[in-house]
Amino acid sequence: MATRAVCPGSYDPVTNGHVDVIRRAVQLCDEVVVAILHNPAKSGTFPVARREQLLRECLGDDPRVRVESFADTLLVDVCAQVEATSIVKGLRGGTDFAYELPMALMNRHLTGIETVFLPGDPAFEHVSSSLVKEVHRFGGDVSGLVPDVVLAALREAIPAR
Repeated sequence: MATRAVCPGSYDPVTNGHVDVIRRAVQLCDEVVVAILHNPAKSGTFPVARREQLLRECLGDDPRVRVESFADTLLVDVCAQVEATSIVKGLRGGTDFAYELPMALMNRHLTGIETVFLPGDPAFEHVSSSLVKEVHRFGGDVSGLVPDVVLAALREAIPAR
């Protein structure tokens, strides 16, 4: 039986921590669906189509990775739609675990789907999309925290002070 995992997130923007977790998730299953979850009523830094494009550029041409976007839906419904057998989430530390565990338990309660937690690379433990945007906005150097293509896109989207 083929295994398919969903790696959900807003990916606004994708960071090197995200890329690390997705690449390691591919080693655990046959296919990974990188699911960009978004609320159309909220505007992000990057439009969803741009997030998809940046993810594809960052992840390369691996046929085992698929990037798709989903609006206003439960993660378990996304998993059912793409016929996923599991959810993969990266954890930077204990705070992430405390936040993610109740959601994993609710997802299992709703449909029986299991969540696999991958510890993030310690080099990216302090990296989040929102922090990257804030540091960049105020002129801080975020190179090395996001792929080069994302850094260029940030410079276009958010002028630094």
